[in-house]
Amino acid sequence: MLSVREILKSKGTHYWSISPKATAYEALQLMADKDIGAILVMEHDKVIGIFSERDYARKVILRGKSSKETTVGELMSSPVVVVNPDDTLDQCMALMTVNKHRHLPVIDNDRVTGVVSIGDVVSAVITTQKITIRDLEQYICGGETLQEGGENTETAVSAGHA
Repeated sequence: MLSVREILKSKGTHYWSISPKATAYEALQLMADKDIGAILVMEHDKVIGIFSERDYARKVILRGKSSKETTVGELMSSPVVVVNPDDTLDQCMALMTVNKHRHLPVIDNDRVTGVVSIGDVVSAVITTQKITIRDLEQYICGGETLQEGGENTETAVSAGHA
């Protein structure tokens, strides 16, 4: 089973964050500029919350608040559900399903090392399933189950060759 570490190797470890004192409007501007659906809320290099489009829709619009006057700290989801690099995709899917979250910050040794989204997880699962199907078809037909160049399928997925 693929790990969070392997997803981050493929997608990268970049993430965006904002102060809890910033306004919801500022957070939304940054999220729109970076084409992301959620942003980490950090204070003193620690994740204290996460602010998503869903938080905005449910906690600003529906409550009649102003995005230019309401701080991210008032709206963020907290405590944050996090994963570590050694967690599996199955663990991520379970956390996302149970907690109804679409983004999971990745924490390694008390440091943020990236964010895994539901899109990242679904994409990795689909890639893994395609490789498994191809390998089974090759096995049934008597073909080789290794990628060109001698890579096994697990290495090929983590390296983004699938």
